[in-house]
Amino acid sequence: MKNTFFAFALLLFISSISSCVVLSPKKYKALLGTKDSLYTAFNEGLIKIENLEKEVGKLKKDTTLMAEELRDLQKNYNEMDASYKKLKNNSSSEITKLSGDLAAREKRLKEVEEVLRKRDEATNALKEKLQQALLGFTKSGLTVEIKNGKVYVSLTDKLLFPSGSIIIDEKGKQALTQLANVLKQQPEINIAVEGHTDNQKINNLGQIKDNWDLSVLRATSVVRYLTENEKVESVRMTATGKGEFQPLGTNANADGRSKNRRIEIVLSPKLDELYNLIK
Repeated sequence: MKNTFFAFALLLFISSISSCVVLSPKKYKALLGTKDSLYTAFNEGLIKIENLEKEVGKLKKDTTLMAEELRDLQKNYNEMDASYKKLKNNSSSEITKLSGDLAAREKRLKEVEEVLRKRDEATNALKEKLQQALLGFTKSGLTVEIKNGKVYVSLTDKLLFPSGSIIIDEKGKQALTQLANVLKQQPEINIAVEGHTDNQKINNLGQIKDNWDLSVLRATSVVRYLTENEKVESVRMTATGKGEFQPLGTNANADGRSKNRRIEIVLSPKLDELYNLIK
């Protein structure tokens, strides 16, 4: 294209020169001016063409790069879309599974709450029965109360034993007999007998060496009376000695020490049903 344009301009110039033989000097100068203008325009045209060709090359290169970027973006989009669809499907199944788990747990929670409600009702009913059965011994230091879902029957040592003894006296046997009558009607109740003492040192008690011995032997005497004499099932019974280490009052005075010397019979419902629910 450049050569064609240049040839055309040159031909025009030669034709003009050839005709200058008959032209006046003024027209000849004008023609030379036209030639210079054409030459300048021609050079400027060549520069513009060169710049345009560079621009076209740059645009082609940019277009190629953009096409590659577009392919990469399309590929990434396809991968992300596939991942999203997979995640969506997995999420749906996970949500369904989670909903099922929550429903099952809610059902189990309601069942546990129902068992605990029944336990509390049974515990309160047992307390009422014991209070009625042992009403005649409350002035002798017997109390019945509920703590942590269990019924505690507390008997001071003076109600059960002579001073320093592990042999239950007659008044104590009467109280235990009344207690046994209620316990035998409640086969679902476990029975723990705990012996407690004050912190006074044991003196001249023969085989009883210290407060540990005294608390254990007194608890064992109560268990033995309930099982052997009153026929309460042995499998429901346990005997433990707490010594002086769970006092109710101060050991600094006689009243406090009297509260601390006691037998506590702890009655707790069997929770097999509850344990099965929470496994």
